[in-house]
Amino acid sequence: MKPVRSARTAALTTAALLAALVSAAPPAPAAAAPPSPSTPPARTAPSPSPVQAAPPAGSSPVLTGAQLAASWTGPLSTRGRYVVDADGNRFKLKGGNWDGAQGHYLGSGDPADPANNEHGEVSYNTPLGLDRAPIGAILDGFHRLGINSIRLPFADAMIHDSTPVPDAAVAANPRLRGSTPLEVYDAVVAALTADGFAVVLNNHTTTYRWCCGLDGNERWNSGQSTAQWEDDWLFMARRYAGNKRVVGADLRNEVRRDTWDDPNWGLGDAHDEYAAFEEAGNRILQADPDLLIIMEGINWQGIPAALFPHGRPMLTPVATLSNTLVRSGKLVYSAHFYGFTGPANSGAGSGPGATDDPRYQDFSPDQLAQVVDQEALFVTRTGQHFTAPVWISEFGAAGRGSTDAKEQAWFHTFTDILARNDTDFAVWPLTGWLDAGGRTMDNWALLHFDAAGRPLGLDDPGDWRAADWHKLVDAPSLTGPVPAVPHWNLLDLDHADQNVSAVMLAQPDWSTGNRKGDCPDSQRLTGLGRGSSRGLCTDAGQPARADGPWTTVTDERYVTEGDWAPGYSKLQCPDRTFAVGYSVRSNAMAALLCAPAAAALPLTGRNVWFDRGDNRPATGGATPGDWAPGSYKGQCADGEYLAGVAYTWRWNHGGVPDALLCRPLA
Repeated sequence: MKPVRSARTAALTTAALLAALVSAAPPAPAAAAPPSPSTPPARTAPSPSPVQAAPPAGSSPVLTGAQLAASWTGPLSTRGRYVVDADGNRFKLKGGNWDGAQGHYLGSGDPADPANNEHGEVSYNTPLGLDRAPIGAILDGFHRLGINSIRLPFADAMIHDSTPVPDAAVAANPRLRGSTPLEVYDAVVAALTADGFAVVLNNHTTTYRWCCGLDGNERWNSGQSTAQWEDDWLFMARRYAGNKRVVGADLRNEVRRDTWDDPNWGLGDAHDEYAAFEEAGNRILQADPDLLIIMEGINWQGIPAALFPHGRPMLTPVATLSNTLVRSGKLVYSAHFYGFTGPANSGAGSGPGATDDPRYQDFSPDQLAQVVDQEALFVTRTGQHFTAPVWISEFGAAGRGSTDAKEQAWFHTFTDILARNDTDFAVWPLTGWLDAGGRTMDNWALLHFDAAGRPLGLDDPGDWRAADWHKLVDAPSLTGPVPAVPHWNLLDLDHADQNVSAVMLAQPDWSTGNRKGDCPDSQRLTGLGRGSSRGLCTDAGQPARADGPWTTVTDERYVTEGDWAPGYSKLQCPDRTFAVGYSVRSNAMAALLCAPAAAALPLTGRNVWFDRGDNRPATGGATPGDWAPGSYKGQCADGEYLAGVAYTWRWNHGGVPDALLCRPLA
């Protein structure tokens, strides 16, 4: 592993460069006359102005960096389906992907040869365009698009790359000469956040090779161990922990099958994305508790051939197995949609990997809306164990010169769906190049620069996407304060421990030899599955917790108000405590974990039996979200706390929970 410079050294370097970078854009000359109407859109010559044309009348005003910075306060968190800023105001992620630091190299030949790079654009493993335009001009273009956030991809290789970038990589930003790719990334992060943008760090790839096929970047542990991946994330989290406008850790891009193995969601093996993402997210939050943890679903499973099962699960597994983090209000889910792919279509045009499965662009508007809901937006339904914001962190379509009517119709319909659902989004990509003839080399980009730094923007003549883009950016959205809402989060002991209490993570093993789970410190245990070892946590009406030790209960010594389940073994919390965790051996009850309350709690209660069927309230993460599929479940009401569990080994019950003792909170 190559050494990297310390975070402190990089920070000092960044500070020295920042003022020059953000002011590096030259004064804007007078705009040139528009091109001749006879010029084809793909060959339109760029305006010499370093800024885009004014957006259409009726669109939102363009914010300067100072105005954007003043409009929100970091860090960000979540309330139900919405992202909010530090003041509790809605912060809708309206953004784009500034790619390049993850690499454009196609995997063979000279990496500096344009022919060996995606779209012929050599990124030099830095955010694309720094060789062509001052960073101030690039950021000005972002402001004119009306966005407030940037998804900034990086490769793990960037963290360990100590080789300075060539001077050509930063020709338009000469103060960055001699910097490593990581130091260039630092400077870009600093410039973006100083200009008011929220930055989401995105682990896009392991190597600098262009994503996303069979390229060695398929999973978080492709080409590296899970431990190395987590360590890289801890390095990045700590590096930017002092910058409250670095708002999120987007854990991994488009997890998919490699040649031999599929990723999965919840099997407990080395390819389990659910477990790996939760572990990494919790370690990151312990390093920087301010970051949003952004989890994309499985992008592809199976062999894309008619005789084999295959498909794009996206977020569908979250409906029955959602993630729980050590800090409630920090989880965001993510999904990607492109017209040329589909729920079971890999996106291949022909040859191996191409199938006859419908693509997203083949669906009618109603069908597309239904599919997008099933694969992603259902997660935003309120009051469920899976409720969270959903960020469509990649979508897009070819712009100038494109004549693909189906893709254009898809883009129109898809942006309608995002606008109608008030969905957070980030388009792919923001920046691209113009060749010597003024042609876009990647016509998916919204902002292009020629070799002299002259831009061609979305609102310049010839880009059919402009109307749909402004419809999306300017769509009616919830703004202002977002009320706090209760959380419900599941505990999954199917294969291993799930300790998401910061208090207990700092303590020795509280139930040695058993699988155990404990709720986030802001929540309590409210439900158990019978025989599945699943549990449910909530903070609805949460009682204040007192300082002092927590109690591990393994017998009936605290059953002091009468035998509430005659003939059954009981685990009951001491008076003035409430259940926050449990442990099992196989699926049989082993222990109950109880935390002290700051005030006395009522000691009367009721039994909730679930040995012969479900017994759940109509609210509280219960309906329609099933947090323990295939198992009977018992759950206290939102205004109750769980004080005890009854179980038996008789009648072949196997020691699994049969009843809960639920007591009122007041």
